[in-house]
Amino acid sequence: MAYHSGYGAHGSKHRARAAPDPPPLFDDTSGAYSSQPGGYPAPGADVAFSVNHLLGDPVASVAMAYGSSIASHGKDMVHKELHRFVSMNKLKYFFAVDTAYVAKKLGLLVFPYTHQNWEVQPSRDVPVPPRQDLNAPDLYIPTMAFITYVLLAGMALGIQKRFSPEVLGLCASTALVWVVMEVLALLLGAYLATVRSDLSIFHLLAYSGYKYVGMILSVLTGLLFGSDGYYVALAWTSSSLMYFIVRSLRTAALGPDNMGGPAPRQRLQLYLTLGAAAFQPLIIYWLTFHLVR
Repeated sequence: MAYHSGYGAHGSKHRARAAPDPPPLFDDTSGAYSSQPGGYPAPGADVAFSVNHLLGDPVASVAMAYGSSIASHGKDMVHKELHRFVSMNKLKYFFAVDTAYVAKKLGLLVFPYTHQNWEVQPSRDVPVPPRQDLNAPDLYIPTMAFITYVLLAGMALGIQKRFSPEVLGLCASTALVWVVMEVLALLLGAYLATVRSDLSIFHLLAYSGYKYVGMILSVLTGLLFGSDGYYVALAWTSSSLMYFIVRSLRTAALGPDNMGGPAPRQRLQLYLTLGAAAFQPLIIYWLTFHLVR
């Protein structure tokens, strides 16, 4: 029995040494991730491999260089075409404002009746920026007022449960189209009346865009105090804007050189100014009455 058990033990050891290990089902790839605990790859390893692969590929390098050249050439063309139609220096002039100018200008638009001197400060070389001349038109207030009007219209429509992106987009586009039509009408009227002045499209956009201030006040008053408050604010802002437009166009825009012309021309200039002023309350009412109920 002892010999049998010993032979069995010896045979078991021999078989244990002779039996080969089973082959692994998968290759051991843990060495590639040994830098991170838990066997996860290093952050950015795949991205770095892709970037290096692209940079090492000559075709990809040529394509990237060609795309960069096309983008640079397109940017230069856009700037060139933009400068052909719009002067960046002139546009920057209309945005040269500060906090004091904006506060005083808003007060002048709301209550212009006590203002005495309406002449724009003359300059020979460089025009005086708006922040140094209260009578100079600017585009900062019309731009910010237009954005505020669109936001206020959205709030008013939301209060009335009538808000939708389509309706809000229609309000914004309608307000913008009316200003463009008004500017075109003023240019045509100035051409027919043979008005010689330094009026530009930027000047007309500024004077036409000041109506957004009155529109904001009218809608805001209507939301707070109802339709009665809306009509009171509409009457006040419309009369103030009409007074402001008449005084500004006759002195700043049309200029004193046109005041001494023939009588028919002076009458045409007066009709043009009064027509532009009388048109303001109609546009303000048309763009705001549906926001107050």
